[in-house]
Amino acid sequence: MRKLLITSGAALFFFSPAHGLGSSPTLMLGQAPVEREAPPSKTSNLTLEQHHIIKEFIKDSKVENAPADIRVAVGDTVPQSIQLHPMPAEVGAKLSQIKSHLFFVQDAKVFIVDPKDNRIVDIID
Repeated sequence: MRKLLITSGAALFFFSPAHGLGSSPTLMLGQAPVEREAPPSKTSNLTLEQHHIIKEFIKDSKVENAPADIRVAVGDTVPQSIQLHPMPAEVGAKLSQIKSHLFFVQDAKVFIVDPKDNRIVDIID
């Protein structure tokens, strides 16, 4: 029982936010910080494989790039100056959850847009 209490206490101590191990975006191994890989956007719930499928079909669609001087992120509303395109039918056939979404391309990135509110739900690099 004493061993269990000591182990539990040690775990709470080392993984508490006060020590930085429970909530830090980096892991410390020895002296050098190691960055954790950022997970793909969870807003649209698309996997890396689905990102690849989308990018492959859209790169062949030859749509015009959005202006490079406009900076937007996931959750932002798309400015009216950016032309949105319907999702290619091939993408909709493979990924029904986004077949009604729109997209635009900027600097080799695909921005997926929810048509209900014109907000960016995912960015595929």
